[in-house]
Amino acid sequence: MSTSSFSAAHSQASTLYLPPGRWQTVLDCLCEHFSAIGREQWLDRIARGRVLDGQGQPIAVDLAYKEGLRIHYFREVPDEKPIPVIESILYADEHLVVADKPHFLPVTPAGEYVEQTLLRRLIRRLDNPHLVPLHRIDRHTAGLVLFSANPESRSAYQTLFPTRKIEKRYEAIAPALPELTFPLVHKSRLVEGEPFFRMQEGTGVSNTETAMDVREKNGELWRYGLYPVTGKKHQLRVHMSALGAAICNDPFYPQVLKDPVDDYANPLKLLAQGLRFVDPVTGQERTFESTLTLQW
Repeated sequence: MSTSSFSAAHSQASTLYLPPGRWQTVLDCLCEHFSAIGREQWLDRIARGRVLDGQGQPIAVDLAYKEGLRIHYFREVPDEKPIPVIESILYADEHLVVADKPHFLPVTPAGEYVEQTLLRRLIRRLDNPHLVPLHRIDRHTAGLVLFSANPESRSAYQTLFPTRKIEKRYEAIAPALPELTFPLVHKSRLVEGEPFFRMQEGTGVSNTETAMDVREKNGELWRYGLYPVTGKKHQLRVHMSALGAAICNDPFYPQVLKDPVDDYANPLKLLAQGLRFVDPVTGQERTFESTLTLQW
């Protein structure tokens, strides 16, 4: 396997450094370490070259166990349920890909989603295993996602986000807040919440900031413009809920819906609508707009 192809494969694989133990083979270690995955499944993955060593080569079924050995493996979900939405590609060149993600489609593999993710779909569509997302948006959120298409220029684009050299504009539909004066800026400290996948506002110095305005009023519901200065997990959803206007159809805030089922007719009313930045490679100003819209 060439260096470039291994790097591409590695970006899609998970990595495990073998823990201390008395196993005879790597297979024995994997079976015990990942007890939810049966031995037959690991044998099948190894046979198909889906378990690699530190050099990116498929391992032998009898490879001897060694503490600290680096192993790469590809996550697989049997009988993965198709997600009946279609992403679109708004822009693509040798360095950058801009996708318009529909609601309910995860950006990257996690949990029960592996192939049914924006990343895996784009890798197949563009035949480019080097694709890496430059940022993330929630599975329930729709809109723009930037991908690096070239490892050689990736770091230049990655620095846009921590250095705040990219303007992000979101739109949300949520209950009216006539008692507040807009535009406004909401700052708070976000910390991990309960259950584990939620965030909540806590005490202490603020680590998040969102500017907000009102774009349209429609009775008890308003259309808000949201401009995150920071990019914490669930930031916009928590901030809107904290103001007393949880975004419409949010299954996590202000309360977690019990056993929520994806309702494709009633998605979370949150859209990553616009991105603007100076391209660090070409020096051109880039402006991208989502083609998706939020319906009342």
